[in-house]
Amino acid sequence: MSDLSAAHVEAFLEMMSAERGAAVNTLQSYERDLEDATSHLRTLGTGLTAATSDDLRAYLSHLSGQGFKPSSQARRLSALRQFYKFLYAEGMRGDDPTGILDAPKKGRSLPKTLSVDDVSRLIGQAETEAAAGGADHLAKLRMHALIELLYATGMRVSELVSLPASVLQQNGRFLVIRGKGNKDRLVPLSQAAIRAMRSYGEALADEMAREESGNRESPWLFPSSGKQGFLPRQVFARDLKSLAARAGIRVATISPHVLRHAFASHLLANGADLRAVQELLGHSDISTTQIYTHVLEERLHNLVQNHHPLAKQAKKQD
Repeated sequence: MSDLSAAHVEAFLEMMSAERGAAVNTLQSYERDLEDATSHLRTLGTGLTAATSDDLRAYLSHLSGQGFKPSSQARRLSALRQFYKFLYAEGMRGDDPTGILDAPKKGRSLPKTLSVDDVSRLIGQAETEAAAGGADHLAKLRMHALIELLYATGMRVSELVSLPASVLQQNGRFLVIRGKGNKDRLVPLSQAAIRAMRSYGEALADEMAREESGNRESPWLFPSSGKQGFLPRQVFARDLKSLAARAGIRVATISPHVLRHAFASHLLANGADLRAVQELLGHSDISTTQIYTHVLEERLHNLVQNHHPLAKQAKKQD
């Protein structure tokens, strides 16, 4: 680092500390990032203070070539933006070379999901254990009901564990779910989910009838003695992993949210419309549901390969 650049970085860090109250860790991070940029710029024959937009673009390209994630590249660029804004504001530079630079695009990670076979094994394990009875029979019936409801509706786990007991009184194959922003949505139930929920509800009623008459009936479908009054989602997540292990499914791949993703992915793979899935998931914006477009793309690819006349002709020639 040239003496002039070093002095400017020091002045920048002092400003961040005195005027903006930046934490020590933040200042250290800025210093490391600026030193790293300076080191590479030196190999290009320039200094940090005098660097051009092309020099900085080359630096970002270097980071990408070194395998830095887009998030790490964006952090380095953010430090450079702050530094050059300071130089411009203080009259040390007449321009901001980062002004025309685009931030590295962060790829949106695909949601984890389960195969149809894995979901079938998981539900089958829960059903078998519920039918076996024995110790903790109510807990086994509850787990079966929870999984059937989650996979049938794609509910958020917070929506699932806080279902009111009144849903047991509903007739028909639809369930009203109160989601984010207290917005209600209607979701269909599978026959398997209805049977599991009713079996659990009957066992729960019997259990409560055997308890002391002084105990009040819980307003929740999945009651708990905890502060909220209903089953904590952490407990459900823990029990779900335990069930997955007994079903021979890798525990690291399973969570309530993964089952929600499986619900959406399997619907789309079997022909469901993206807008319909958006409604079922309770997404207010279609852009949130578009994380599943990879499923649609695969389905469309298979559709063309299997049904387009030219694709069929090519297969015959092979």
